[in-house]
Amino acid sequence: MPNRASNFFKNIVHSEEFEEYLQLFPNNIGAAGYDPWGFNIKGIKNTYIFGKFLYEKFFRVEAFGLENIPKEGRVLVVPNHSGQLPLDGVLAGYAMLTNPYSPRIPKAMVERFFPTVPFVGNWLGSVGSVVGDPYNCQKLLEKDEAIIVFPEGVRGSGKLFKDRYKLQRFGNGFMHLAMKHEAPIVPVGIVGCEESIISFADIKPLAKLLGIPYFPLALPIILPTKVYIHFGRPLHFENDIYHEREVKMRVNIIKKEINDLIELGLSKRKSIF
Repeated sequence: MPNRASNFFKNIVHSEEFEEYLQLFPNNIGAAGYDPWGFNIKGIKNTYIFGKFLYEKFFRVEAFGLENIPKEGRVLVVPNHSGQLPLDGVLAGYAMLTNPYSPRIPKAMVERFFPTVPFVGNWLGSVGSVVGDPYNCQKLLEKDEAIIVFPEGVRGSGKLFKDRYKLQRFGNGFMHLAMKHEAPIVPVGIVGCEESIISFADIKPLAKLLGIPYFPLALPIILPTKVYIHFGRPLHFENDIYHEREVKMRVNIIKKEINDLIELGLSKRKSIF
């Protein structure tokens, strides 16, 4: 007899709701059905079926502030990063796809090592992930895309359980791009992914041997933690400063906004499950 999960997937495959979302969000694909980075609408279907299972059944996500995401035009969506695997990006992306105010498929900036993993690179490209360098981000902004950027990078995704909900150092690159391209920034606080994969140590010699940024000593399971996502109000910054110290001050404004949204999420939950 089919289990609950298989019934769930079967129902979604044949549901009209999913197809309706695909027809609503704006996209910039070419006549062949692909954008320059490999994203294609057909390629996301099975991935987002899995994303729906993660979002609704496994992590039981509650998302707030979705009305703050612009319905069209360029925007940088900037969350905190955690969890060893990019589950936070999947959940934030699914929330944006199914946003009742304005569905959008975001493009997500990912670390350079991910596309080098066999089979993973093509899959990431097909669902909208792009190597996170300034050139790619600039070209996407010029196409008026919604882009998920994690300024903590691997410093955030690879942090240990003891450092949960402690924001790591932010890079300044996203702020330079936001100012130059007049793109609003939507800060996002994600609570729950920090406890989904519990990491006790980073085995640096093994990471170096394998050519990856970190190798966590972690529990070999993904815990079904309760996840809260808060999308903050979009913030706009003029392209009127030139000193890196002033840019960092604006980055810290975003960092504080995200920290406040994390605190809001933590205040809502009764337990990690």
